[in-house]
Amino acid sequence: MTVDVLAIGAHPDDIEMTCSGTVLSLIAQGKTVAAVDLTRGELGTRGTPEIREQEAAEGARIMKLSARENMGFRDGFFRNDEEHQLALIAKIRKYRPAIVLANTPDDRHPDHGRAAELVVQACFYAGLRQIKTVDEEGNEQEAHRPIYVYHYIQDRSLKPDFVVDITPYWSGKIESIRAYKSQFFNPDSDEPASYISGKSFMDFLESRTREHGHMIGVDFGEGFISRRMLGVSDLFSLI
Repeated sequence: MTVDVLAIGAHPDDIEMTCSGTVLSLIAQGKTVAAVDLTRGELGTRGTPEIREQEAAEGARIMKLSARENMGFRDGFFRNDEEHQLALIAKIRKYRPAIVLANTPDDRHPDHGRAAELVVQACFYAGLRQIKTVDEEGNEQEAHRPIYVYHYIQDRSLKPDFVVDITPYWSGKIESIRAYKSQFFNPDSDEPASYISGKSFMDFLESRTREHGHMIGVDFGEGFISRRMLGVSDLFSLI
């Protein structure tokens, strides 16, 4: 299976919180999108890896993903090293995306910035044919380097390089986030409180999305960071 866009997150729900509106807009344009979660989120305060796996499957259904996989890296302890890079390179070569969406380069959670560097380097090395990887059937994979890697913005208020208008997909974004019933605001839950479990965090997510939308004159937006200069061929295509 090859896709147009591969979204990669350190934890299940990273993608839903940050770029699910963009994913839904891409699919509405006829693009194909797959997702890879690096860890099972087993260090989370609430829920279990098994529950989060079910929630991730529901999130994938809501976002209309072509596929979703979990790498099974150790939550909190995965590293940007050869072992992890080779495993991720194999997934990049499997899906052969033109665009990769990755974690933010700098954030409150250490996994996010580390995941960002892992993805950037794996995307580069995936294009080197002398690095050998095999697929699930043991067949040698062809080299493939994505054209673009964009970083979605998470907890910290970083300045985006561009913003995607997700106004028509705001309700879908919220639905995908709420698929993670174990993690986010649920007045009926008796689990311990966490950083993301209160109503105030859901209010924050809405405020952030409104702020990014305000930057480009729309109701809701999702901001991204690019490490390379962006170019346009048509000034009239800008919002």
